[in-house]
Amino acid sequence: MYFDLPCGTLLLVPDTCAALPDLNSLNVEVLRSLVQEQHVTLVSRNTEINNLKLLVLKLKRMHFGRKSEKLDRDIEQLELRLEDLEASDAPSPNPAPASAPETGAAPKKPARRPLPESLPRTTQTHTPKHTACPDCGGRLRSLGEDVAEVLEYVPGHFEVIRLVRPKLSCTCCERIVQESAPSRPIDRGLAGPGLLAHVIVSKFADHLPLYRQSEIYGREGIDLDRSTLAGWVGGVSRTLAPLVEELRRYVMSAGKLHGDDTPVPVLAPGNGKTKTGRLWTYVRDDRPAGDQAAPAVWFAYSPDRKGEHPEQHLGSFRGTLQADGYAGFNRVSAKGLVQEAACWAHVRRKFYDLHQAHASPLAAEALSRIGQLYAIESEIRGRAPDERREVRQNRSRPLLESLHQWLESSLAKLSAKSETASAIRYALGRWTALVRFCDDGRLEIDNNAAERALRAVALGRKNYLFAGSDAGGERAAAMYSLIGSAKLNGLDPEAYLRDVLARIADHPINRIAELLPSNLAAASKAE
Repeated sequence: MYFDLPCGTLLLVPDTCAALPDLNSLNVEVLRSLVQEQHVTLVSRNTEINNLKLLVLKLKRMHFGRKSEKLDRDIEQLELRLEDLEASDAPSPNPAPASAPETGAAPKKPARRPLPESLPRTTQTHTPKHTACPDCGGRLRSLGEDVAEVLEYVPGHFEVIRLVRPKLSCTCCERIVQESAPSRPIDRGLAGPGLLAHVIVSKFADHLPLYRQSEIYGREGIDLDRSTLAGWVGGVSRTLAPLVEELRRYVMSAGKLHGDDTPVPVLAPGNGKTKTGRLWTYVRDDRPAGDQAAPAVWFAYSPDRKGEHPEQHLGSFRGTLQADGYAGFNRVSAKGLVQEAACWAHVRRKFYDLHQAHASPLAAEALSRIGQLYAIESEIRGRAPDERREVRQNRSRPLLESLHQWLESSLAKLSAKSETASAIRYALGRWTALVRFCDDGRLEIDNNAAERALRAVALGRKNYLFAGSDAGGERAAAMYSLIGSAKLNGLDPEAYLRDVLARIADHPINRIAELLPSNLAAASKAE
């Protein structure tokens, strides 16, 4: 990746990513070679991170005392690239011990600074359950204690949790008894579940990049640099990956989905400029049809808008997809396993724009006719599918037939190149998919459920670059999935993630579905 600096310097930044092969199929020599290769890659990435840090400092010095929007943008891009690199380098939640490489120096980790003495502290003592020696039954005496501190965030302020584990020894056989250290969301991590949830929600829901969060925490006397926060984001992403996959399976098991996508700016490898990635959303929400199944949303990121991406996303889905007229979705429906239902909001928007621009009487008539369909939908929202279908057949179907005739007769009177003719052709070209909602009471008249899910992303794009790499885009999609699903189920996203992160380390993987937003919401109501 190259960054063209204002001072005329061209900085080369490597951008490497390789999939890990099946280690069980490799012999010792190949494994040794792989370890050495990965070590070289790790050293290279650490060099890149250090170079980028120096570059950010240099650009900030250049920026001091004068205003340059281009320089501001360069700094933001480099900061975000650093965030994604450091998040990608975060350790796995439960790292396996590994031998050090034979050659080269291991990268040094910065020493963890002590937490400020001014912070309030809460002590949690984990006393051994045994009152006598488990081996000989002898009396236990105090041998000291181990103390670890966790930085936690309680809404409104920071606090320190002191984890005290008394150590006892037997007076007869010298057996030492001590409780195991409590699990943490990130193995041996400094941050508690509340602080991790706060960082995640601040970044992905409140659109605060990590370097800005670092500045905010610094004003409160908490020294948390961006690299530390990025490591936490990467660690949380790995910890929550099984839950996100379970959420995807739940969404795709629906009989009807809302699908949409939106462009997102991402740093392009090779030139330091931005490219256009895509964020896809798939919403399961049948509450308007009286269904009691919990709503949920799953997001996916792709580096481009090729039709192969929705085809892959929807590989296991069987049912009706409500979406816009994007041709990529047609590849899915062409196989016959997924049926398309089009969106009347897209049709209405085209006539609305025409009416706003030209005060067109024909556009006004179209809006009035479409408005009658929406009035009926408003009346039947929340009713059972069979009832909705009956009302639509009796009242909406005649309106649609009349609208179709009117559109065809109006089109014949217009210039083929006019904007109004284009809007009419858009509707007529999708007519079969547009009227499908009349025959199925589960379907909606439009795809607004998916568009609502994307609004948070659109807001974030106005505040900062979406991601510093494709890997960062995938992490963002995962976090948007959990945050969006929590909101759909009436949960505060930060409280939900705090609860999940407090439980997940000790939660059985075969019961991961219990941590889905809908299930935690139901459990909370039952209590």
